[in-house]
Amino acid sequence: MKQGGAFIEPPPLSEREFTGVQRLLYREAGIWLSPAKKALVVGRLSRRLRELKSPSFSAYLRRAETDGTERVRLLDALCTHETHFFREPRHFEFLEREVIPRWRAQGETGNGEPRRVRVWSAGCSTGEEPFSLAMVLRHHLPVSEGWGIDILATDLSTRILEQARQARFPVEKAHEIPKQYLRTFMLRGVGSQEAWMKAGSELRELVRFQRVNLNDGHGVVGRFDLIFCRNVLIYFDQASRAQAVERLLSHLSPSGLLFLGHSESLVGLGSRMRAVMPTVYTQRSSTGVPASRG
Repeated sequence: MKQGGAFIEPPPLSEREFTGVQRLLYREAGIWLSPAKKALVVGRLSRRLRELKSPSFSAYLRRAETDGTERVRLLDALCTHETHFFREPRHFEFLEREVIPRWRAQGETGNGEPRRVRVWSAGCSTGEEPFSLAMVLRHHLPVSEGWGIDILATDLSTRILEQARQARFPVEKAHEIPKQYLRTFMLRGVGSQEAWMKAGSELRELVRFQRVNLNDGHGVVGRFDLIFCRNVLIYFDQASRAQAVERLLSHLSPSGLLFLGHSESLVGLGSRMRAVMPTVYTQRSSTGVPASRG
């Protein structure tokens, strides 16, 4: 750390203090830090200690335990937020080739109500995932044909959610987006904003952002046709992972699909789900492709 032209060493992090951070993060978020993450804790919390003029990690932990706002800031700092547009392309190919054509073939609901698709992006980070989903769904399910789309994007981090709400991304990320979607849905900045691009209003109106802690699941209402929870469960231990999966499944429609990350699975987490392709699951009684209903 640098202060007043001089580098200031962060205070040392003792094993007892690291254990305190471990326990707080696990209790609040279900995330278990391995001992190998000790340097990460120092790196991500030292700046906050300096801002608060906290003399030690023990003093900072005492503050975080009694101050809910500071506890949220601690969680924000320690949670990893790495994401890309159209990450794990096979999932989006599956939506385009299998799921959406089945929805369209099912046609009208039969009662004259608009057809609506509900999606939950759990662990949405800076917003690339929910906006990728919005592009695919709006392209194939246009509003002119009566399709309604509702995407709930949630994350534990209030700081990251505020960034995601801006729907503003470095233009270097443009190469991650298929050209047809890039031209249709993204706006290139000009002048002082030329290094940025922004999701157009047609996308922004489809996505709503909300802070949700998967460790308790409060705040999510209703059931979803698609739930994306990718590269989130890898940070949980077996017990908290099983609890998080149960909360996700409680919000999955009877014929809905749950998408996990490429290194995640439901093996050992219950038998009521079956894989329709690697890392994509549906309930055993369903066909594997959910029906869209108003």
